Amino acid sequence: MKNTYFDLIDQSYYFPQEGFDLKNGNLTFHGISLKHLIDKYGTPFRFIYLPKIGDQIKKARNLFNRAIKKNNYKGKYHYCYCTKCNHFSHVVSEALKHNVHLETSSSFDIDLIINLLKDKKIDKKRTVICNGYKTIDYLKKIVALQEMGFTNIVVVLDSKTELERLMNAAGNNKIKIGMRMAINEEPQSSYYTSRLGIRSNELIDFFNEKIKDNPMVEFKMLHFFVDSGIKDSLYYWGEFKKALKIYIDLKKECDSLDSFNLGGGFPIRNNLGFEYDYEGIINEIIKNIKSACENDNVPEPDIYTEFGKYTVGESGAIIFKVLEKKDQNDAEIWYLIDNSLMNTIPDSWSIHEKFILLPVNKWENEYKRVNIGGISCDHSDYYNSEDLNQEVLLPNMNDDEEEPLYLGFFHTGAYQDAISGYGGIKHCLIPSPKHVIIDRDEKGNIIDYVYRNEQSFEEMFKILGYNK
Repeated sequence: MKNTYFDLIDQSYYFPQEGFDLKNGNLTFHGISLKHLIDKYGTPFRFIYLPKIGDQIKKARNLFNRAIKKNNYKGKYHYCYCTKCNHFSHVVSEALKHNVHLETSSSFDIDLIINLLKDKKIDKKRTVICNGYKTIDYLKKIVALQEMGFTNIVVVLDSKTELERLMNAAGNNKIKIGMRMAINEEPQSSYYTSRLGIRSNELIDFFNEKIKDNPMVEFKMLHFFVDSGIKDSLYYWGEFKKALKIYIDLKKECDSLDSFNLGGGFPIRNNLGFEYDYEGIINEIIKNIKSACENDNVPEPDIYTEFGKYTVGESGAIIFKVLEKKDQNDAEIWYLIDNSLMNTIPDSWSIHEKFILLPVNKWENEYKRVNIGGISCDHSDYYNSEDLNQEVLLPNMNDDEEEPLYLGFFHTGAYQDAISGYGGIKHCLIPSPKHVIIDRDEKGNIIDYVYRNEQSFEEMFKILGYNK
């Protein structure tokens, strides 16, 4: 009996499934022939499939609005995109087509907001939630943004000391503010309380002492963020209910408070067997907030979410060619790819993040256990299926085959370019791969083009100071 790679996937998962199918024996991504892209652009290349961004936004917005209607919830839902997940203009512009609000996290993020205004991609009514540590430069730019006429900026205080710095920067400008609640981290964390935000047992006193009677600030939002994201666990619901109780206590003292920011995002699919009850979790969130507010006779708040990875993660992929099959001993086989995994998908190396890994071709070959290695000289430049050095299963490369094996890492659209330092210096001077953008026109026809070619040695040497 022939144990083909197709048999393995077909028996292990529901396949085809959303985003993935086969055509003429080769993998497609949302109906796009990856083999065609390989023939057209060569490897390695990364791409962003822009329509997926809108699909994710519409999915979350529809589920929240459906839950609001089902529970007769009085507040509104607001979708924010976290620019830090992917700052590229084509990505942010695509999200803005769907009327998202924006979340910033650093000084240069405010310059990005100004640029979007100049390009007429946003107006001055767009809500901008300012998170992160507020340096003096960051605060000055926030105030300048308000002086330009932006009417819905909310500065979320990350610490108690930020209020004084904000007041000094604001001068005579009245500022809308929020407060971030510091959460207790999960038990396996190396520290107990997040460094981000104000301790939950200090929030009420801080509000009463510094904010309640302060005529220069308008308290609008309570923000809490769980780093591991929104998930159906005792830990998440415990932190959620703690933040909800604090919101209600603060609301009893403050009429202007009207927004509850859930922070942390939804997970994305990182394997073909991924399951997550988005609809059930959202309904539970709405139901819990409504019930708690009714019990304490306070108005139901507007709900804000800050989805970054969920918005763009599933839109991205990177395609490699296997350069060589290398037998290192009787049991270990290595597939060496034409770039560095550390450079292109750094989360796989730094935090052992897993992505959907699938071959583009050779699905009718028998499968084998292999390790995937990059071409850098670093021992850590590899990828496997689990944290415990278990090998991945991929089609076998037969010696008599002329066509190489091509591999795709999918749902890599969030963080990877920023963390790897897009277009900058790379480990072993291995260049950043070609960057391709894929879109569809009004009739649904595919549009693809190169956003940036593979990094040249001249570009790298100029950064290093060799070509002055």
